[in-house]
Amino acid sequence: MSADEIEWRVSPAPVPYPEALAAMEARALAIREEGAPELVWLLEHPPLYTAGTSAAAEELLLPDRFPVYPTGRGGRYTYHGPGQRVGYLLLDLDRRGRDVRRFVASLEQWLIDTLADLGVSARQAPGRIGIWVDEADGREAKIGAIGVRVRKWVTLHGFALNVDPDLSHFSGIIPCGLSQYPVTSLARLGRTQDMAAVDSVLYQHFNAFLDALCAVR
Repeated sequence: MSADEIEWRVSPAPVPYPEALAAMEARALAIREEGAPELVWLLEHPPLYTAGTSAAAEELLLPDRFPVYPTGRGGRYTYHGPGQRVGYLLLDLDRRGRDVRRFVASLEQWLIDTLADLGVSARQAPGRIGIWVDEADGREAKIGAIGVRVRKWVTLHGFALNVDPDLSHFSGIIPCGLSQYPVTSLARLGRTQDMAAVDSVLYQHFNAFLDALCAVR
């Protein structure tokens, strides 16, 4: 199955998190029970924090700063807000090998390939889920977060890529529980892009991501 056979949705205005979560869960159920088309949904959220299944209370430093939403995805606390491209992937792993580790690794590689085309050298880091880069001072920083859930072999949630968010908003949490690493963005790295350009490059590399999943069949 190619990217052309999967619905590709881009929301032009920020989507409230509860609305997105309800829509995502309904679509995942329809994929499994009704054969609905799979979906890649690209969007932004208003400023908010989400708590993954491994979130620790002490990692929420400013609980009154933005709304905080518990979520069924893996991981810990993360921030979403304007200037950050969030991608929700509702894909059927039942037809792609049922390999969750491969799915996460392939998702990371998809973002790495996208960033390379945008002029940023990024990488995976052993033992740390997400996308990592070096800032100008040589310090390692996180530019993309991954958080997924798999229900009846349909994936939910996905990734958050920092294009040009207000990075000070991350100070209300310990992002992903990793206090020793800063977060960064394309803009901070001097690679300012509008969201449409980022989306275009994501789409260009999407078939390679699907091929990586299908390789285990």
